[in-house]
Order: sequence, then C-alpha cells, then structure tokens
Amino acid sequence: MSAGEIIGLIAAIAFAVLVVLVAIPLLKLGRTLDETTLTIRQVREQSAPILSQANTTVTHVNSNLERVDDITGNAANMSSNVAALTSVVAATLGSPLIKVAAFSYGVRSATKKKREGQALAEAARRDKDERRARRAARRAA
Repeated sequence: MSAGEIIGLIAAIAFAVLVVLVAIPLLKLGRTLDETTLTIRQVREQSAPILSQANTTVTHVNSNLERVDDITGNAANMSSNVAALTSVVAATLGSPLIKVAAFSYGVRSATKKKREGQALAEAARRDKDERRARRAARRAA
C-alpha cells in the first residue's frame, strides 16, 4: 500500500465520519420537521371548528347589532316626538298660564294695597276722632 492510497483511505474514512456526523443532526431535524408538520395539522384540524363557531358568533352579534340599531333609531324618534310635544304644550299652555299667574299676582297686589290703604285710613280716622275728643274735652273743661 502506497502513501497515496493511505492518504486516500484516511480521506475516505474522514469523509465517512463527516457524513455520519452531519447525518445525525439532519435526521434529528427531519424528526423535528415531522413533529412540526403533525402539530400544524392538529392545530388546523382543531382550529376549523373554533373558526366556524366564531363565524356563527359574529353572525349572531351582527343580527343583534341590527336590532340594537333599530331600537336606537326608535328611541331617537321617540325623543324627537317628545320634544315636539313639549314645545307644543309649552306654546299652548305656557302663555295662558303666564297670563293667569300675572293676573293673580295683580289681584293679590291690589288686595294687599287696598288692605293697607284701609288700615291707614282707619288709623287716620282714629287719630282724628281722638283729636276731636281731646278738643271737646278741653272745651268742656
């Protein structure tokens, strides 16, 4: 065996060892990829019913939101009707009520002034009567 053959044999053995050393991680990587593929398949199979249920839920939520929109529209319509009714009632009853209140205030003020005037007149009459009585008493004495 010559030196070239020995070097070739050593190179072949080194290449075989290198192939074995590289093959081991490649085999492990292949098993890891198989497990990853299996996991992805299981996730896909399990996510299909979840996505179907989510789609159903979203459909129900959308139908309920349409109902809520209708209710909100009706409530807005009712509030505008109530506002219009309030303005009609205020215009119809407000002015007469204000006039009645003003009239009753005027009657009360006039009655109060009349009572005060009567009280003043009565006090003046009493003072006048007292003065006459004093004068008559002085004349008689």
